[in-house]
Amino acid sequence: MRRPVLEMRGITKTFPGVKALSDVNLTVGKGEIHAVCGENGAGKSTLMKVLSGVHPHGTYEGEILFEGKPVAFKDIRASERHGIVIIHQELALVPYLSIAENIFLGNEHATRGVISWNETLRHADKLLKRIGLPEKPQTRVADIGVGKQQLVEIAKALSKEVKLLILDEPTAALNDEDSRKLLDLILELRAQGISCIVISHKLNEIRQVADSVTILRDGRTIETLTVRETEEAAAEVSEDRIIRGMVGRDLDHRFPERTRYEGEDAGRTALSVSGWTVHHPIDHQRKVVDDVSLEVRRGEIVGIAGLMGAGRTELAMSVFGRSYGQYAGGTVHVDGREVSTRTVPEAVAHGIAYVTEDRKTYGLNLIDDINRNISLASLRGLTRRGVVDDHEERRVSERYRRSMNIKAPTVHEQVQRLSGGNQQKVVLSKWIHADPEVLILDEPTRGIDVGAKFEIYTVVDQLAAQGKAIVFISSELPELLGMCDRVYTMAAGRLTGEVSREDASQEVLMRLMTKDKPEPGTTSDKS
Repeated sequence: MRRPVLEMRGITKTFPGVKALSDVNLTVGKGEIHAVCGENGAGKSTLMKVLSGVHPHGTYEGEILFEGKPVAFKDIRASERHGIVIIHQELALVPYLSIAENIFLGNEHATRGVISWNETLRHADKLLKRIGLPEKPQTRVADIGVGKQQLVEIAKALSKEVKLLILDEPTAALNDEDSRKLLDLILELRAQGISCIVISHKLNEIRQVADSVTILRDGRTIETLTVRETEEAAAEVSEDRIIRGMVGRDLDHRFPERTRYEGEDAGRTALSVSGWTVHHPIDHQRKVVDDVSLEVRRGEIVGIAGLMGAGRTELAMSVFGRSYGQYAGGTVHVDGREVSTRTVPEAVAHGIAYVTEDRKTYGLNLIDDINRNISLASLRGLTRRGVVDDHEERRVSERYRRSMNIKAPTVHEQVQRLSGGNQQKVVLSKWIHADPEVLILDEPTRGIDVGAKFEIYTVVDQLAAQGKAIVFISSELPELLGMCDRVYTMAAGRLTGEVSREDASQEVLMRLMTKDKPEPGTTSDKS
């Protein structure tokens, strides 16, 4: 066991009516990568907020020792002065400032209030070389991808002479290649003696890099597993072993058994998109969706796979009320009838719903409660003479709170207080209550633990069994293989292939996702 750099003992944190943490213990060794796992709502983020000073000393019980000495942080700056830096899942970068400006924002190289830009750029360049980012320090953050932005956050942490780096879901928004680069960098930081705490739901990544894993469940420490001390220990810490600790039971199946739709219109095409083309909202010469044609039948779950930038979200948002880009051509048919989807209300009126990948920005009103968020998309059905029936609204919301297993004391709980998995259930409830015929799900399980994922998979399967047509967009290939009847692949805005469930594999999908041109016979292959 490495010498501890951090010890958290008996941490208990209570919010009004909720005990978020109960006697939690966590020990992290010097130069160790320590993973913290648990279902959404298990207390992971709350524990890290206690450690980093977001929840200041005095608002919790227990003690924290850092480098062998008791510490009491009153705010984030106090923890950063000790070398503890947290990088949140939602990156805290200013897009229109340069990389160098973002790295030293709030920590500027200045003399008598005047910034030394030469020194700023020199230090930024040195940090970028250290993390292996080839960009120039003057480059705007808005002009680099999410993977590189994550590296800028790490450079920002290194500028504060970090000793303990906390990463909250660091690869949630990254593709496979960017994830691999980030994990390699974390391993390199460990070699430099920097300790890391990694919160992640991607258990395969945890097993790749973590030395130890602490599992939380319902605000309590369940156990700490050693991953890399011996080969025997590593063999024992399987994904199933971690899952059992997280959910308190074995998950024999990661995906529910499909229930087939057997209605009279089974197999009938519910959604057909033909020749769909969309230009970039700023660069009107660039096509982000290029002549795409696809169809989804009733009772069918159809996946869309692609690397970051392939055009999957752009396709979904543009079909749903032309919410992205500049429409250039194409038609949409619902149940064989051509429909107009020029606006979101038009799309909803024709039975199309879209669950966004960015639930916090586009899917929810975070400062409102569960009750109002669920009713937002279907207020017309809850009104009498133009006035919302509060009793009926509460009855509907309460029904979904129970049926979707949304973990909240009442439907009047503010949505921003919910865990990511429960927020996603609220978004799904909102659109399910709107009773769409076509439901487009964009990364529906991003940043969600395995237990909550299974619950959402079960809901999706039930909707398909009722005859709904489901479009399922995901960056996780095992998820697409486990859930979908067919999978379309995209690259550079074009469809590059269509694979049945029987013929699909991760290798087949990845080959099609990296093709420059469509496979012969693909619906968008008209060249």
